[in-house]
Amino acid sequence: MPQPTKGARLGGSPAHQRLMLANLATSLFEHGKIHTTQAKAKRLRPLAEKLITFAKKGDLHARRQVMTVVRDKDVVHTLFAEIGPRFAERPGGYTRILKTEPRKGDNAPMAIIELVEGPTIAQEAVGEAERARGTRFQSRRARTRATGAAGATAVAGGAGAVAATDAADDTADDTDEAPVAESAEPAESAGATDAEAVSEDGTPLAAALDATPSDDEDTAGKA
Repeated sequence: MPQPTKGARLGGSPAHQRLMLANLATSLFEHGKIHTTQAKAKRLRPLAEKLITFAKKGDLHARRQVMTVVRDKDVVHTLFAEIGPRFAERPGGYTRILKTEPRKGDNAPMAIIELVEGPTIAQEAVGEAERARGTRFQSRRARTRATGAAGATAVAGGAGAVAATDAADDTADDTDEAPVAESAEPAESAGATDAEAVSEDGTPLAAALDATPSDDEDTAGKA
């Protein structure tokens, strides 16, 4: 004959207590830890460890037994695929209960129940402190090194930009000088053409101009 649970029930009836513990177990396997009252944590611990023992077996019958309590298929898959193999070499004691400060309002004693293989609260606090120390409390030497590296990078970038600007200016100067040289060649060709011009009788035009008497010589002859 089944024996009744000792002490007061959590919800006032056996059915309500079973549903409440099933929901707590689902949340525990989904998140790895939950924050609840000490009474609920103490009632949840035997049920959660029993379900983890089923998950360690991993057969079909064990999965069906777990499905009678945990109705979420995703959580059942997580329990059998991740949590069960994690505790394969552990004979028991899969959860721990850590007392916290009482709840505001009714001053109910509170606790955190979590899986032992996950990161503990102390380890999480240490990790957060180390991350804060690395960002907020850097040493003066580290800040100086970071500033120097940033300044060197900026100077290198500025030098590269100046070199690129000088190269662009040189290219523009070469482009401007090229048409001037080309325009000088037609001028020289035009001068050569004028020098080679001849008069109507075949005498070079320059020689004909030298042989033509000037106006002063004509005036002297008439006198």
